[in-house]
Amino acid sequence: QVQMVESGGGLVETGDSLTLSCTGPGRTVSNYAIGWFRQRPGKEREFVAAITWSGTATYYADDVEGRFTISRDDAKETVSLQMNDLRPDDTAIYYCAVNTVGSAYDYWGQGTQVTVAS
Repeated sequence: QVQMVESGGGLVETGDSLTLSCTGPGRTVSNYAIGWFRQRPGKEREFVAAITWSGTATYYADDVEGRFTISRDDAKETVSLQMNDLRPDDTAIYYCAVNTVGSAYDYWGQGTQVTVAS
């Protein structure tokens, strides 16, 4: 079982920035496309952003486009999610996951809590 690890969450104010990190065992990160997801209170888990294995393409949900940036550093086996201009509606548990095949995401982490105070 591959377990991803997210870090970097915390309590911030509206308009602040935060950077989340995702890492995994061995060369998991550098060998796969990686996605970030979030689960807001009382809501289903939803897609936030993804980056291809090569790092040449990135994808974002509409409500984070222009505010969030996903990037990868394969030498450090890390995928980051830079979140700017945070809003209370961004409050959620953020998860990273490995895109193993097609559109399937496997190998999730335990998540990191992001709370944005108004």
